[in-house]
Amino acid sequence: MDSKERFSSRVDAYVKYRPSYPPEAISYLYDTVGFGAEDEIADIGAGTGIFSKLLLARGSSVIAVEPNQAMREAAVLDLGHHAHYRAVSGSAEATGLPDRSVNHIVCAQSFHWFDRGAARSEFSRILKPGGKAVLIWNTRLLKGTPFLEEYEQLLLAYGTDYEKLRHKNISADALASFFKPGGLRVARFSMRQLLNLEELGGRLQSSSYAPQAGHPNFEPMMAELKSIFARNEQNGVVSFEYETELYWGEVQDEVQQA
Repeated sequence: MDSKERFSSRVDAYVKYRPSYPPEAISYLYDTVGFGAEDEIADIGAGTGIFSKLLLARGSSVIAVEPNQAMREAAVLDLGHHAHYRAVSGSAEATGLPDRSVNHIVCAQSFHWFDRGAARSEFSRILKPGGKAVLIWNTRLLKGTPFLEEYEQLLLAYGTDYEKLRHKNISADALASFFKPGGLRVARFSMRQLLNLEELGGRLQSSSYAPQAGHPNFEPMMAELKSIFARNEQNGVVSFEYETELYWGEVQDEVQQA
C-alpha cells in the first residue's frame, strides 16, 4: 500500500487514541533547540494535527504539510479556526513551500515513511539559514512489563506487515547523514498512556499494520487482545510505556553531501 494512504481508513481511531507528546519534550524544543513563539514551523507529515496543536499552544505559527486528504481534513476540522495554522496538501519530498520560508521543521511519527534523500533536499531548500529539523517518535517499549511483552507478541502473530515496519532504522547512526557533519543531537523522554479495554482496541486499530474488520486475523486478534487486557489490567487500565525520541540539527545540504 502507498504509505501516503495507509491511514485513510484509520483516521477516527488515530484522532481518538493516539497519544500526544510529553510536555518536557515540547519545552525542550523551545528552551534548547531554539524554537520561538514568533517562528513559522513546518509540521511535515502532520497527520491529524497532534503535534501541530502543541506548537500552536506555544504561540508558533504552523504550516501543516500532509499528503493524506482524510488526515488533513481531520486536522483542519480541529485546528482550522486557529489564526496561526495553515494546512497544505504536500509531502516531505515536495512540500510546495517557498525557498527559505520556515524557521524550523518538525516530523512527528512520520519521518520513517519519507524518501530520505529527497526529503533532505526539500528540507534544505525551505529552511531559513540556521533553521533546525526535528525528527520525533513516541517509541513504544517492547519489554519491561508482561503487558508490553504480550502486546508485542500479539502484533507479531496477527499484524499484516508489522515485522517489516517495526524495523524503521531509527537510531543516531542511521539518521546522522541527514544532518550536517557532527551536528546531530539526541534527546529522550519517558511517557505513558493509560488505556481501558475500548481505548486499547482503538489504539491497536490506529496502527497501519493492524488488520481491520473483515480480515481473517481481525476477530482472533481482538479476542487475544481482550485476554491480554484481562490478564494485565490494574484498576481497569493497562499502561502503554513509550520513550519519546528527538533527533535534531541543521540539515545536510546538497553541496555538503556531494
